[in-house]
Amino acid sequence: MSTTVIQPEFDYRRFAILYVDDEDASLRMFQTAFGEQFRIFTAPNAVEGQRLLDAHHAELGILMTDERMPGERGVHLLEKARRQYPRILRILTTAYSDLDTAIAAVNSGAIYKYIQKPWNPAELELVLRQALQFFILQQERDQLLRERVSTLHRLMFTDRLISMSLLSSGLNHHLRNSLVAIRTFLDLAPVKLAEEKISPDTLRDPHYWREFHAMAQAQISRITEMLDNLGLAATRGPEESPEPVDVAALLKETVEAARSQLELKQLAVQVHCSDSLPKVTGHAVKIQRLLELLLQDEIRSLPAGKEIVWILQPLAPNQGVEIIVDDNGPGLNAEDMRILFDPFFSRSNHPQDFGINLMACFFLVYHQGGRIEVDKSPRGGTRFRIHLPGFKPLGDKASRETIENNWSMYEDLYEGLISGRAEK
Repeated sequence: MSTTVIQPEFDYRRFAILYVDDEDASLRMFQTAFGEQFRIFTAPNAVEGQRLLDAHHAELGILMTDERMPGERGVHLLEKARRQYPRILRILTTAYSDLDTAIAAVNSGAIYKYIQKPWNPAELELVLRQALQFFILQQERDQLLRERVSTLHRLMFTDRLISMSLLSSGLNHHLRNSLVAIRTFLDLAPVKLAEEKISPDTLRDPHYWREFHAMAQAQISRITEMLDNLGLAATRGPEESPEPVDVAALLKETVEAARSQLELKQLAVQVHCSDSLPKVTGHAVKIQRLLELLLQDEIRSLPAGKEIVWILQPLAPNQGVEIIVDDNGPGLNAEDMRILFDPFFSRSNHPQDFGINLMACFFLVYHQGGRIEVDKSPRGGTRFRIHLPGFKPLGDKASRETIENNWSMYEDLYEGLISGRAEK
């Protein structure tokens, strides 16, 4: 029984070839012989070759150079290319008298292959095709490895986050029961004092009691808000129907609502929104809360006088919206970015910050079928990237599968949060 081997098809113009030679006739011949099959750059010397290499290294697959040229020799150019751009395949063309040089270059790993001059066009074309095939396969392999590592990193991150979140959310029920008793006492304390005909003014330090009472009530409100944010991130299941949401309109409302806080801290805000921004799948209340939490975290974390830039732009057609939140603040180190969404991590140095808001953002985004990532901003600060899926009715298979997969992934955590919220 015979088997059919399917040969992969290669786009030989996907990556270019840079040919360096001081002989103008050789450059013209190379361009004439191979210009239709391959994308070609040519350079008459090593200096120009280095310039083209630096300018076009992202699109180059092969660097081919003559050995003997005025000035810098070809093998030196290949050696520099190996250090700077090791993935680009390097080919050395030599005369018979330079054979020892070519062998030394091969042994040192500086070149992929050497071609003896004068080269045969048919044989050289075969070498170039094989080299590009190898380069393309190498690129695809590297891309697959990067994707697998990225996926593994996200899974490890999510598993760690869920484990830590389950611990904190498991306390939700007990915290709320305790808060009921504390809040009841604080609310009734002035009334009970009045019933006992005791005025705070008759106490030895009335200012202390009034100030401490107000502070305790404020802290109770902050803890309740923290628990509410966690609950809000956990109250949607697959049975709920998504709706089309205008993110640009929600962001405009969010920024305007925080205008006084921004002015008080002298923070500038810029919003850049694409004219062709599609609507996303989700629930307007939760997406607006996501925007509010992100903006509040920026306000609390940034020093006075800094700038927050929001960018809203479409992803690939029908794929949704990318939200970028970029600041020029002090930024985060690699370890802080790794644990940024962990419970109780706070970007600010304020001792009363709980650090729950970004964890709530994480679940709000993933619960909508999206993803959120953080990286260093080109301006030195912090940059958040959020992808939200484009609107599709829940009956759409892809949309339903995304929501159901995310729901299954976080089911245990949601149950813990929901049970805590129910005790409010």
